[in-house]
Amino acid sequence: MNLKLTAQTRELKEKMAADLIPAVLYGKGVANHNLKVRRIDFEKLFAAAGESSLVDLEIGGQSTKVLVKDLQRDVLKGFFTHIDFYQVNMKEKISTEIPLHFIGESKAVKELGGALIKEISAVEVECLPGDLVNHIDVDISVLSGFADSIRLSDLHLPTGLILTHHTNEVVAAVVEPKVEEEPVVAAPEAAPEAGATPETEAGAKAEGGEAKKDEGKKKEEGKK
Repeated sequence: MNLKLTAQTRELKEKMAADLIPAVLYGKGVANHNLKVRRIDFEKLFAAAGESSLVDLEIGGQSTKVLVKDLQRDVLKGFFTHIDFYQVNMKEKISTEIPLHFIGESKAVKELGGALIKEISAVEVECLPGDLVNHIDVDISVLSGFADSIRLSDLHLPTGLILTHHTNEVVAAVVEPKVEEEPVVAAPEAAPEAGATPETEAGAKAEGGEAKKDEGKKKEEGKK
């Protein structure tokens, strides 16, 4: 995919219209250039390019290969407030992050009810600018059980890409579902008779006790 964007030069303290985004172009052995780009054009481009695809940046009729190196956004509303473009040398290797796209279907998730855990969402690679890709696919269909995992060494990198960090961290795995314990339900208490209250029940018990005492006394007097 050939990604193109047109930019214009701007004055350092130039006030930006709402439909424009201030930007800067820099690179190794390249003088910095203050630029501005149309907001709608950049938003469409960034949705397709991200930060790991080469962009043909046209300034004053001349085109140069760049990467979107850094972005600033409004904290509350999220719209772009500044862009850094990095001019690349097509003959020199660069380091950049490539996002991971998880594809396929895991048996441990579908049939065993596990939860997919994505430990890493992007990897840093080194490559020539011409070898860049906008994402790396990770097939999770190999996760058939809870003991399975995908590590950095399992990734199938496109030709020309080399991982910058030589570790073997877990990229993705599936964990067993949590088993919730059944709550202990207390036995229900006997319901009081209709119209009875705690006070009347207590009174009835007391009266019953007195009646038994009187009956005992009568029996004793009869014996005498």
